[in-house]
Formats: sequence, structure tokens, C-alpha cells
Amino acid sequence: MGLTRKHLRSSAWRRLGSGLYAWAGLDDGPAITLAAVRRRLPPEAAFSGRTAAWLHGLDLPPCDPVEVTVPERCGVSARTGVLVRRARLGDGEVVERRGLRATSVLRTVVDLSRRLPLVEAVVTADLALHRRLLDLAQITAHIAQHPGRKGVIDLRRLVELTEPAAESPMETRLRLILVFAGLPRPEAQVRLYDAEGRFLARPDLYYRAARLCLEYDGGTHREALVADDRRQNGLVNAGFRLLRFTAADVLRTPGRLVEQVRAALHGPSGS
Repeated sequence: MGLTRKHLRSSAWRRLGSGLYAWAGLDDGPAITLAAVRRRLPPEAAFSGRTAAWLHGLDLPPCDPVEVTVPERCGVSARTGVLVRRARLGDGEVVERRGLRATSVLRTVVDLSRRLPLVEAVVTADLALHRRLLDLAQITAHIAQHPGRKGVIDLRRLVELTEPAAESPMETRLRLILVFAGLPRPEAQVRLYDAEGRFLARPDLYYRAARLCLEYDGGTHREALVADDRRQNGLVNAGFRLLRFTAADVLRTPGRLVEQVRAALHGPSGS
């Protein structure tokens, strides 16, 4: 005897979406939702966009909505919670990740450069580049091979702004705030030493001419406060300056952040 509607409405089953259910004893999470969605897709379909990015290990929301690409003439219709796009996926543009078909990292970054706001597209590219899932040469080669394709201008702009050394999304957002405000582009993750050649620190961002270091303070910084204080003291004693910013500065008061950096760059040590 198969499952009935009465069974599915019981506490033993959890509804994942339109026509999708999972046994309540299974761990909740994106993997279960994606496995369920996959069962209702044609074999040629592949997860794409932010869903593919998550499957590649990048920190993007995979199920809001689930993004899928199917062949152009495929008869699949849209479903609640699933965004269906129709496009041709060429050779090498589909891989298997976590047991599911997904667009390649390159195809995923290219797609997101058109679909996401520029800052978030650069965040995604930085993550992929830093983790060595992709390199800039692959993106520039794609641009050269498809000079007239829709979205190539966005992709060129993305390449100009990416930074493979960036170690976190908030570090990328901080850098872009400064660049978009017209300030010089800072270097990323530069190793700094004192006069005796002893290693001092590797700040998130650095203005060499002004000897100005910029740091994004996330949760890990709060947990390592003593080490951070010692590092900051070492930088100051060696003649470096340091500005530290939090999520509130980056997300809520970017204008004030820019003015603080601008003032430091044009102050006595940065003039």
C-alpha cells in the first residue's frame, strides 16, 4: 500500500514544497530539499545560480528560491519555490556536486554576474577565486570567446573589481564601498613587517603610501580580542595606522566609513 494524503498530512512527514515531502526523521536542510526537487526534474536539468553556488561550497542561500536551468525546449513548468530558467548548457558547463547536477563554477559565476547586484556578484566571484575553484584566466577567456553575449559588460566590470586574496564577503563589501566612493583601491592581505623584519600582521586591506591598515571585525575577531590587541599594538609601534570596522559600519553607515578612511588618507601621515 502506498502513501496516502492522510499519511502525508501526519506529523511523520514534512512538506518541503508543492508536491514535495520528506520523512520527518531526516535532518532538515537544503540538501534534503534539493534532493526532493531533483526527483521532479528531467534528467537534463541542472541546478544553477545561487543554488549551484551553494552546491560548490559557496555561502549563498540555495533554496530562496531553488534555481534550475533546463533545455530551451523542455516542457517543465515553474513550481512553487523553484525558479526555472531555459538555456543551453554547453560541454563542460554541467558537473556533479553533492550527488546532484549543477552548473560549473565558471558558468555559475557568469550567470550570477547578470542576475545579482554588482556587489553581491563580486562577493561570489571573490569566494570562488579565493578557494581556487576558479581563476581569473578562465573568466577572461570566457569573455574573449563570447564578446557579444548578453551580460558580457557586467562580466568585464566584475573582473575589474574581483580580488582573489579577499578572505570574506564582508571584506569584499568593505573594499567595494571604498572603490565606489572614488577612493584608491587598497591592497588585500599584505604581510607587514617591522624594521627588524619581524612579521607583524596581515591586514584585510592596506594603503601602502599612507601606511594605513583596514580591518573588518567579525565574530572571530571578538573571540581573539587579546591577540588582536597585541597585533594592533605592534602595528602602531612600527609606525602603521589601523582603522577597524564592523558589520554595522559596512551595512548601515558606509558614508561615515568612507569619510573616516578619506580623512586618514589625507591626514598628516597620508598626505
